[in-house]
Amino acid sequence: MEDLIESFIDYLGVEKGYAANTLDSYGRDLRQYWRFLREGLGHPGPDATRETVLAYLQHLERQGRTTATIARRLAALKAFYQYLVQERVLSRDPTADLETPKLKKRLPRVLTVHEVELLLNQPKPTTPSGLRDEAMLELLYATGIRVSELVSLDVSDVDLAGGFLRCVGKGNRERIVPVGSAAVRAVSSYLERARGEFLRDPHETSLFLNQQGRRLTRQGFWKIIKRYARQAGLDKPITPHVLRHSFATHLL
Repeated sequence: MEDLIESFIDYLGVEKGYAANTLDSYGRDLRQYWRFLREGLGHPGPDATRETVLAYLQHLERQGRTTATIARRLAALKAFYQYLVQERVLSRDPTADLETPKLKKRLPRVLTVHEVELLLNQPKPTTPSGLRDEAMLELLYATGIRVSELVSLDVSDVDLAGGFLRCVGKGNRERIVPVGSAAVRAVSSYLERARGEFLRDPHETSLFLNQQGRRLTRQGFWKIIKRYARQAGLDKPITPHVLRHSFATHLL
């Protein structure tokens, strides 16, 4: 079973182009399912019935798992069993007629325009770090790209004269995103006045650098945005994704 899970994860990565985080999530969910089969039911292998899968879903409910978690686990199982049928490991899919639990649709948390302005005004463009942080926040808010996409940008991905950037998102899909004038000015200032202060290796291509001269990480950006949210006195939970939702809401 472990070999089949590994083979399935490889298939998702190579054939489907799934992102690393998605592959980790699928692998984790499927290994927990396998542990349930092995330890809870004494099940010897991948062959399962509809009742087996239902027993697992009921086990998750008894553990107090949320509807969203159960729906995600079932989605992983459906994809896995479809793969096993496709590869002729199994002749039938035990999840074929199982419906995904209905999820409650919640409106995403967003910041008001005033709150966003407070946040964007926190970096002080008198230091290299302030210039870098201002450029990152302005770029994130202006484009709505994901934080993972933001920190993955290289200098060559940004065309300030043309007012756009190129980023690679989920599933290795590339897209061109327009950049507003405020973000263009902030990134220009960072490149002209600050990036060189961080740079240690002249061959480094990353747009946003940390104090060691390496590519800033997602975790590094998370710490930065949390610090500025505290400085701004914002009592809402602030995450990079909140800024993404705020961008979409304000745009609408």
